[in-house]
Amino acid sequence: MTNELPEMRASDAERERVAETLREAVAEGRLDMEEFEHRLDATYQARTHGELEPLVRDLPAPGSFKAATPATSLGKRDEWADRIGGTATSSKAVAVFGGFHRKGRWTVGRTVTTFAMFGGGELDLREARFEARDVTIRCFALFGGIAVIVPPDLHCDVNGIGLMGGFGDSGSGEGTPGSPRVKVTGFAMFGGVGVERKVTRAEKQRLKEEARARRKELG
Repeated sequence: MTNELPEMRASDAERERVAETLREAVAEGRLDMEEFEHRLDATYQARTHGELEPLVRDLPAPGSFKAATPATSLGKRDEWADRIGGTATSSKAVAVFGGFHRKGRWTVGRTVTTFAMFGGGELDLREARFEARDVTIRCFALFGGIAVIVPPDLHCDVNGIGLMGGFGDSGSGEGTPGSPRVKVTGFAMFGGVGVERKVTRAEKQRLKEEARARRKELG
């Protein structure tokens, strides 16, 4: 990747390498949490090299992302293995003039179907278990909205249709080795479906504590 081709389309792997560089930077105290979250959101929304490069230009190994590698440790692989398998606790969710929430340590079914009409719902996968390694989430929004939140290291493929509405794909991207593969599909009409990547509150707190400890070490 070079500055000479800023219009070149960025790959999922390049976005993930930039995200990992940002995580290391906030842990080292180079970025505060507000700046980290702003840059991380911009990373997963970036479509070209020209959009990615400024996000790490003032950090170690700027410009070229070869020095930044996504988390591929054995510990992370083991963590995913522990979160795959078991009986689904939810395979459908409906909101009609109301709402639904699935978050925390719930188990995502092989196929999850959601529907929102004049209401809204949220599926938070950041601490979830998965019935199988391959999961399909079907979202249908009619005059309503559905939000799907995935962790940064989960493989996610968004492929939905919006008609007089929106079906956001900013959460699409590769995950770390061993992560479940989640496909989000469906249809939104006069409503919206959004998929975004966020770290958990516990992870935010861990990064803050690491940054604080790092600043203390540096005096």
